[in-house]
Amino acid sequence: MAKSMTLLWGAGSPPCWRVMIALEEKKLHGYKRKLLSFERGEHKSQEVLEINPRGQNQFKSQGHKLIPDSPAEQALMYQRMMEGLTLTEKLNSVVYYEWIVPEEERHDSAVTRHREALTAELKLWEGYLQRVAAGSYLAGAFSLADVIVFPNTAYAFRFGLSVGRYPKLAKYYSLLKDRPSIKTSWPPHWVAIPQGYDILKDL
Repeated sequence: MAKSMTLLWGAGSPPCWRVMIALEEKKLHGYKRKLLSFERGEHKSQEVLEINPRGQNQFKSQGHKLIPDSPAEQALMYQRMMEGLTLTEKLNSVVYYEWIVPEEERHDSAVTRHREALTAELKLWEGYLQRVAAGSYLAGAFSLADVIVFPNTAYAFRFGLSVGRYPKLAKYYSLLKDRPSIKTSWPPHWVAIPQGYDILKDL
């Protein structure tokens, strides 16, 4: 089944990484991959725009179960998934603004506003992870919540987030980074160039 699938992806993109982790967890190996260049705008090509992005999971019973059976764990999983998207938004507001907008064109008020919003969001996640049992995941067992949130966490540390200031996020990152599905789907340019950036080092 997987051999008939083609994944269009961008290296280092948390949304693409989520899909790759989920495919690995579901043991869907052998699919074709087409790496798209964000720099060349290939992610906005006609080929990509024609794809329906709202397909449903046809592989529920295959591989690792990503949606828990317990209603309480399901509710927590969906809550963390949705909140993970807010974390993506806040991270992108800081990283893309400061990485792409030339320094002379940045507005101090925008920089401050984005950074304060991200700091508040990261502290919220530190609190969530405080309540997670040691050595466990966001909703009990590894689930779609982890598929959504881990790439954001890795992305934050790649861009210089302080391990010392965010120890719970750092512990969560360490717990998951060696999981086979995550190692297999690790962004190749992060392997080739392990040195990240320092945009978030002062948060």
